[in-house]
Amino acid sequence: MADTSKMNSQGVERLGYLGLGLMGTPMTHRLLKAGYQVMVWNRSESKVAPLAEAGAMRGPMPCDVMTGSDIIFMCVTDAAAVEEVIFGAGGLAAAPGAGKLVVDFSSIHPDAARDLARRLKEANGAGWIDAPVSGGTKGAEEGTLAIMAGGDAADIERVRPYVLAMARRFTHMGPTGAGQTTKLCNQVIVGCAMAVLAEATRLAVNSGIDANRLPEALAGGFADSIPLQLFVPRMAQGIHAPPLGHIATMLKDLDTVADVAQSTSTPVPMTSLAGQLFRLAKAARGADADALEIYKLSSAEH
Repeated sequence: MADTSKMNSQGVERLGYLGLGLMGTPMTHRLLKAGYQVMVWNRSESKVAPLAEAGAMRGPMPCDVMTGSDIIFMCVTDAAAVEEVIFGAGGLAAAPGAGKLVVDFSSIHPDAARDLARRLKEANGAGWIDAPVSGGTKGAEEGTLAIMAGGDAADIERVRPYVLAMARRFTHMGPTGAGQTTKLCNQVIVGCAMAVLAEATRLAVNSGIDANRLPEALAGGFADSIPLQLFVPRMAQGIHAPPLGHIATMLKDLDTVADVAQSTSTPVPMTSLAGQLFRLAKAARGADADALEIYKLSSAEH
């Protein structure tokens, strides 16, 4: 049982987690280590077994996780996957949801988040928080994620103690969809940073400078950043396993930025260029390659 500092006004609630991929698995481990009761589900059983050994309960279907939990966390690939988990056979909508909350860590279109929240509320009464994450697998493992949320203020406070077992920062950005819009702003910065850091790293290598020393040389200056410190050594040393994120995921998010930018009359020339570079990277390296392999586009050996 979790200690009393992790209790809200309703006491410690039963938690569920759907989607045990690169992010979901370490995030669930952190909930278990914090002493919470967690029921898990994943499309492939192979990812469930290690968490079951660590103390998680198995949910045969998403609707079983809804039945056995008060707060259900979810992190899946895209809006189509979210739709299937909710409204597919044995989905969340098939179980009573009144008084329960679904917290979606997936990165999807803000319009999709608003639509799914409305439809789930109509189907079974469950509430919704869109809460995409930033920080990658490293942040998920270390509990240092930044999570930006959209939803009702009272719902945000209800889930805050549990979210902070998985993250360092949990910021309420506004109504449903606001979390997803904030994540798009994040991806504008990260996607463009990956492209620019790839250029800087290649310039160093081609000029005979040890690119591995760039983070040390630029630390504390205006060019310093977490991406600089984390991405450049991985690019220079060819470290791509485990991936920090997949090319297809970054491209999906940048394409969503382009769509939202069009609908809001927002010029995004830098993001558009980064999106095209990631599209080239997808063709050259594959959809499931590490996003940092964008660096290889500037090499004749890619």
